[in-house]
Amino acid sequence: MTTNAPTPSLIAGRCTLVGAGPGDPELLTVKAVKAIQAATVLLVDDLVNDAIVQAHARPDARIVHVGKRGGCKSTPQAFIERLMITAVREGETVVRLKGGDPFIFGRGGEEVEHLREAGIECAVVNGITAGLAAVTALGVPLTHRDHAQGVVFVTGHAKTGAGAADDPTDWRALAATAHGARLTLVIYMGVSGAAHIEHELLHGLPADTPVAVIQHASLPQQRHVATTLGRLQRGIAEAGLASPAVIVVGDVLRGLAAAGLPADADRFGT
Repeated sequence: MTTNAPTPSLIAGRCTLVGAGPGDPELLTVKAVKAIQAATVLLVDDLVNDAIVQAHARPDARIVHVGKRGGCKSTPQAFIERLMITAVREGETVVRLKGGDPFIFGRGGEEVEHLREAGIECAVVNGITAGLAAVTALGVPLTHRDHAQGVVFVTGHAKTGAGAADDPTDWRALAATAHGARLTLVIYMGVSGAAHIEHELLHGLPADTPVAVIQHASLPQQRHVATTLGRLQRGIAEAGLASPAVIVVGDVLRGLAAAGLPADADRFGT
């Protein structure tokens, strides 16, 4: 079988997927900063802090904002991939700058696959994912020898369209596993579906399981609510939280009591 894709040795440019972290510019890795500084073309996601680009992009870099945020008008993924491929073939040093980590709910895997199909090898620079930054900002861990033997990262906003299941995440099975294996659940993009997630998780987890919802993790405008699984949706509504936010479920949050914010109380923090 033949292919029209150029071989990597004939492509002058290069591409790097870079994780910009949860928002705080100081949480960038040194490697991420170097990649941004070297880029001649930056394709920037909507959740990337503008201060990162302003501080580190070279003056002559072409900056293309390719917003992708759940529930909002987004740049089509196929269009972003075409931009990346075209720019690399034109000899540009391309950085695809993503919020958090490129390989955790950032479609980085899809983009690497499409680049390879076009004959382009791509480097990846990891970033601190929002789920980790969110609980760290509250002063609690994701794992703890007494409370959680592991952690599960899961999306509350699954793939839609032709061939997609109505609810591809089996929340009930996940809840039972988390309860039996003592796992922390970190749910990305789950605010809009919080009522459904709460209802399903209650089939396997107690209603008094501690929950925290953290909006704008690591940024000055960070807000959060500490509540219980049985009050997840109500707590979000009363606090007025919205995306981007991370939902964390598990006994590790009982540590919030030591900071004066009980995880099973109806109190809100800013």
